[in-house]
Amino acid sequence: MQCDTDRNAAPTTEALIVSEADCERLVSSDLAFDAVEAVFGAMACGDAYNFPVVREAIGHAGALYGFKSGFDRASLALGVKSGGYWPGNVDKGLTNHQSTIFLFNPDTGRLKALVGGNHLTAIRTAAASSVSIAHLARQDARVLGMIGAGHQAQFQLRAAAERRNFEKVVAWNPHPEMLPRLGAVANEIGLPFEAVSAEAVCMHADVIITITSAFEPLLTAEWIRPGTHLACMGTDTVGKQEIDAALAGKSSVFTDEVAQSISIGEMQHAVAAGILSKGDITSIGAVINGTHPGRTSDDQVTLFDGTGVGLQDLAVAAVAARAAIAGDDPVFVTL
Repeated sequence: MQCDTDRNAAPTTEALIVSEADCERLVSSDLAFDAVEAVFGAMACGDAYNFPVVREAIGHAGALYGFKSGFDRASLALGVKSGGYWPGNVDKGLTNHQSTIFLFNPDTGRLKALVGGNHLTAIRTAAASSVSIAHLARQDARVLGMIGAGHQAQFQLRAAAERRNFEKVVAWNPHPEMLPRLGAVANEIGLPFEAVSAEAVCMHADVIITITSAFEPLLTAEWIRPGTHLACMGTDTVGKQEIDAALAGKSSVFTDEVAQSISIGEMQHAVAAGILSKGDITSIGAVINGTHPGRTSDDQVTLFDGTGVGLQDLAVAAVAARAAIAGDDPVFVTL
């Protein structure tokens, strides 16, 4: 009698592969905006939640490496992003942020898709700040200020320009030789560009995006004009800081997730100094859902602390996966 060797074998499954090139082709700024806005709303009403972040210095190449994960019951997106920040990559012709997103079947736990995370990290980070601009910036905002001119700053500028009728971009970067690349993006979308000091950015801008890896304040409370909206989007980890704590204290503060904002985000310093408490920070999802008014006057300084939650990554990765499956030639691997 011959045994059936396949009878007890574990069933195989197919996982979708979505490359970096596919993500660039399939996920537009508008699609990313809609996905991130929806997941922020789901987080605020308890339909989606992030798991604790693991983020550590690995002791090699100056890199920060970690995991961000979560589950959205509304969209059934379950997964994890693995990756981090390698500061020396720019000298190798690579982006400093490197990551991959894994999507799982929430009913079985089996892998559904393996999605390139570099482009999606940039576009979802830009989507988060543009969501904050859409919901918190003054309608008459005309000057966009940029603090930082790295790879992600270009995505930030493009996404912001889709949410308000900006007439000019002013920018500062710790390494001024990088500013012409950002200026080229501004010129490409038809906006005059001027490189100025950090203080001058604050003097002229109605909306300011910070997108750096700073560990000391680049902006001070005294520089910020009434009515400004700030989106602090730089690398989040213990000790990061782009603005002084006093600026947080004079602002109405919103964030993607309060727990991350006060632990690895921009608000860790204001809370540690006793300037703000956890209860002073509002989820941007509450504004999206209409349970918080957001901006209430033209003189109000609003601040969005974008800490980069795992659910953002899952949301845009799910968009990429759906688009890839709907395309002409999706790529699957048998596991």
